[in-house]
Parts: sequence; structure tokens; C-alpha cells
Amino acid sequence: MRPTEPALRLIVRSPAFGANGSIPIEHAVEGFNVAPPLSWSTPPEGTRSIAIIVEDPDAPGRTFVHWIVVAIPPEVSSLLMGAPLPAGAVHGSNDQGTLGWYGPNPPSGRHRYVFKVFALDSKPASPGMTKYELYTALEGHVLAQGELIGTYERKARGVPAVELPPT
Repeated sequence: MRPTEPALRLIVRSPAFGANGSIPIEHAVEGFNVAPPLSWSTPPEGTRSIAIIVEDPDAPGRTFVHWIVVAIPPEVSSLLMGAPLPAGAVHGSNDQGTLGWYGPNPPSGRHRYVFKVFALDSKPASPGMTKYELYTALEGHVLAQGELIGTYERKARGVPAVELPPT
């Protein structure tokens, strides 16, 4: 299930990691489990909203969804690390069964995490939206899209995770 490939591309970046680079531990379950900062190029005219999905295609058995965000206003071109969503934007359901970011947590080996950003001529805004609902809502509405791939491999078992800073 993939949206039709649009002619226009968005450039997606993160100051936390480069293309095919290693995602820092603070974004993983064994770290602080906060979404990394993400930015994208200016969407085309006619964009009504931005949608994001992050998937792990290397997960055992099926592609695992780590994050869905929909109804991001078109004038927003970035999300800060762990920051609240912009007004109007909502989280979809990840495959852990929660709303919001669920960081990398591969059972073994290095996995890829594909951050896909879509510029839409519609504004799907259903809190708790699943991957299947998102991809259905994307059909015929994608004006531009882009992606960034990061990788992550868990630390060795028994190695302490990152400690939270004192409050």
C-alpha cells in the first residue's frame, strides 16, 4: 500500500542524523524515547497539510510503524525534538498501540527507520489514525513527498541505558 508517486519532492532532514546515518540513542526506547527534530523543504502551492509516518521495514514479520502525525499546517516546516505538535496537528497510532513517538527498539541487528513526509491537498485529522487509514487518506491527495532514512542498533544487552538528566 503506497501512495501514487508525485512529481514533486520534499527534502527531509534532521540535525540529529544524516541520510542513512545512525539515530542517536536519546530518540530510542532505551534512551529518552523522544522524537528527533525533523524539517522539510517548502511544500508546493495548494498544500493544505503535512503528514508524517516513520516505519521500520526491517522489523520481524512486518513493517512496524513508530510515528504518525497528520494535519500539520502547511506553513510549518519543522518539528523540534520532543516538542508539542503545532496547533491542529494530531498523532496517529503507532504499532506499539500508543499515540505519539515510539522510538527505535530493534530486537537484534541494525534496522532502518524511514521518515516519510507528505504534502497534501487535503487535511486528514483523525486522532489515532492507523497506517492503513493514513495511506487510504493519502490516495489521490499527495502533492509532494520526501523521505529520510536513519538507522539504529540497540546497545548490548546488560549495558545500562541512558540516564535521565536530574530535574
